Amino acid sequence: MQNVKNIKVGIGFATGRKTFQRVLRTNIYNWQDSGLVENKKVSLNLFVAYDLDYNKTKRTDYTNIHPELVEQIDSSTFITGANIKDEIEYLIKENVIGLNEASLIFGKGYAAKRNAVLYYAIKQKIDYLIFLDDDEYPMAVTNTHSTTIWGGQHVLLNHLQHISKADITHGHHCGYISPIPYMEFNETLAENDFRSFIEAISNDIINWDTLKAVMENGGVTYADTKILTTNQSEEVKEINHAKFISGANLCINLTKPRRVYPFYNPPGARGEDTFLSTCLSDRKVLKVPCYTFHDGFATYNHLLEGVLPIRLKFIKADSEQIINRFYKACIGWIRYKPLLIYITQPDQYEEKIAKMREQLKESLPKICAYFDDPAFMNISKELEKYNKNVKKHYQEFQETQKIWAKIMDHFADIK
Repeated sequence: MQNVKNIKVGIGFATGRKTFQRVLRTNIYNWQDSGLVENKKVSLNLFVAYDLDYNKTKRTDYTNIHPELVEQIDSSTFITGANIKDEIEYLIKENVIGLNEASLIFGKGYAAKRNAVLYYAIKQKIDYLIFLDDDEYPMAVTNTHSTTIWGGQHVLLNHLQHISKADITHGHHCGYISPIPYMEFNETLAENDFRSFIEAISNDIINWDTLKAVMENGGVTYADTKILTTNQSEEVKEINHAKFISGANLCINLTKPRRVYPFYNPPGARGEDTFLSTCLSDRKVLKVPCYTFHDGFATYNHLLEGVLPIRLKFIKADSEQIINRFYKACIGWIRYKPLLIYITQPDQYEEKIAKMREQLKESLPKICAYFDDPAFMNISKELEKYNKNVKKHYQEFQETQKIWAKIMDHFADIK
């Protein structure tokens, strides 16, 4: 990094939580601590695409940044629906894309918010863009002693030390990554029943043995001390036609816009990072040695105030909030799995969908009984709905990439 005269860095958030300001404050102080704020060769530029409906927030929950923090960064861009409408009109006027094409890139959903951040960063000639989440904090937690040990992480600095040698870098995650709570199996739901259920709805990157260990830890994933004590990145290997990445703690090299892919997810689904993973066969993807702590159940906001617990709580399936979060995760998984199979294993598609059907038929009644919630039966309905529309979603997925390529050509040609 010392040899580069000027680096324009983008920090992107696709957010909808009131905790955004606190997370941003923590990250800005972290950049200050790492020396990036004072580094005259690096400019830090914030991009925030926010959703007022997600948690019934208001505009100032995102835009009203304390003046002391504003001084630490070089620019801030807040992206609203009105901003996107203006950009769509600009692209149509320049004969880049049409209105229907724009709706695929900038429509509804999480992928659209990420694409908006990507678009603005590329338009402003940002070199490297890191995505951070509003429920992840720049710290790592280990469990090598009788109590938890906490350590700060220079996430942005770590990515910048590696991204010039790659198309994408992504880091590690600890904390409450999995939405699956700690569960005690019984006569109602045996371990094999639950394993069959998880295998039906999840993707290839989720290994049951690893998942079981996380569950037995109370839903907590601890940081690996070997990773924390090295500064070595490793290249991500392709597994079943995908180089799996995460949606946050993720950095994208924008210096060659034509090498940048957009995000996509089927309507109402998630998995935008997983679908991007399937586009990266000829891209260099590095896993870098930095962690973020994922506060998936929003129970550790006090970490941002400097309160470090000596033990992390078990997340048990004993409250409506936790059961509902797990249910929503299951719906999100089942909605994107048909398309994922269709992209990565088209020759085995019908066979795998049939197996999922059978697994759900056997396990869902037991899942409903265990959680005392008949809503879990909706998972089968969602499977059939997204299976029925999988070809349409696949066409949209491909079309999104073609439309995005037109936009990238446009910006690449602008001097």
